[in-house]
Amino acid sequence: MNPRPNRLKVLRWLPDSWLLCTGPSAGNALYLSFDDGPNVGFTERLLDVLAENEAKATFFLLGEQIEQHPDIVARMVAEGHSLGNHSYDHARFTRIPHAEQMDQIARTEALLGKFDGKAVHRFRPPSGKFPLSLLAHFAIHRGGIAYWSYDSLDYQKKPATELVEVMRAQPPRVGDIILMHDESDATIEALAILLPEWRTAGLVFRALPDVGQA
Repeated sequence: MNPRPNRLKVLRWLPDSWLLCTGPSAGNALYLSFDDGPNVGFTERLLDVLAENEAKATFFLLGEQIEQHPDIVARMVAEGHSLGNHSYDHARFTRIPHAEQMDQIARTEALLGKFDGKAVHRFRPPSGKFPLSLLAHFAIHRGGIAYWSYDSLDYQKKPATELVEVMRAQPPRVGDIILMHDESDATIEALAILLPEWRTAGLVFRALPDVGQA
């Protein structure tokens, strides 16, 4: 398990206004990010763990999930977390037309704005895959694709003990954006162990800055 595959090193050379891979390092900050929610039975418990550890995070949400669970999204905002756009239904963007990609993003943007009042949110492509035409769109319009610099690999369905072992052996660094998902018991259990350790080490957990902010 390698939380820093070579492709992440390559993507970090792109301008932050096109594709954000790391966050500001001031203040010993780490950036927790969670994809694919909200998910009943998981997201609420994850929010509890974050609250217990004074941690803020960014949730990249699916439009269809927002429609089904608006109360959870409202709780995220009320507790100081930020919202991101993860498409409407997790379509593979490399397999659908550009117009459909834009529709997926726009539908979810409209839903997100009803909760936090923001007109623009950072976008994370489903499965981290995007065609060059989409990257060009964000480069032109200064929108902001949010990627990551540290992959927790929690989607591999490894047990919490294994996730903890890897992240202790190869710990995240200040400024890292950590990719996680809020649909896994293992993720929640691992964070309940690791967040107190990282706090003791002097790290703080912040939401990603809004588009246009440093």
